[in-house]
Amino acid sequence: MKIKQAASERHVLTVTVDNEAGILAKIAGMFTARGYNIDSLTVADISENHEISRITIVTGGPPEVIDQIRAQLERLVPVHKVTDLTEQGPHVERELALVKVAGQGDRRVEALRIAELFRAKVVDTTTASFVFEITGAPDKIDSFLVLMRELGLVEVGRSGIVGMMRGAEGS
Repeated sequence: MKIKQAASERHVLTVTVDNEAGILAKIAGMFTARGYNIDSLTVADISENHEISRITIVTGGPPEVIDQIRAQLERLVPVHKVTDLTEQGPHVERELALVKVAGQGDRRVEALRIAELFRAKVVDTTTASFVFEITGAPDKIDSFLVLMRELGLVEVGRSGIVGMMRGAEGS
């Protein structure tokens, strides 16, 4: 008899925490100890007095695993709130990438043309390369990178995903 496994789902979690030393290590350690993967991780101070930070984690797994992750995050002492943006409904996700592309002649012109279509900004240029800044949904950045690989992609730096619920309420 074959046991059917639940499909893995991608989830974007936001975790509001006290801005204190070691909290990121606690969260990463929790993921590591249980064998969960983190696809993207961003952290930023979000309060005027620098006491609160927001961690955005993109992870995946069957619904039971996502429920376990949320429950275990909520049990960590400096955690104030855990929100699963994916389950909450419509939300906005954005990422920033710096993309270095080397090329001359027609390849250089084509890289600029594609960058314009994707609304990527040139933030550095030499006679042999560009560094583009592109922001948007992860799929948009992935598509841009596929095209730039054909034109001389040299290096990529990605910020990780940040997300927020749509509408007037906070998450």
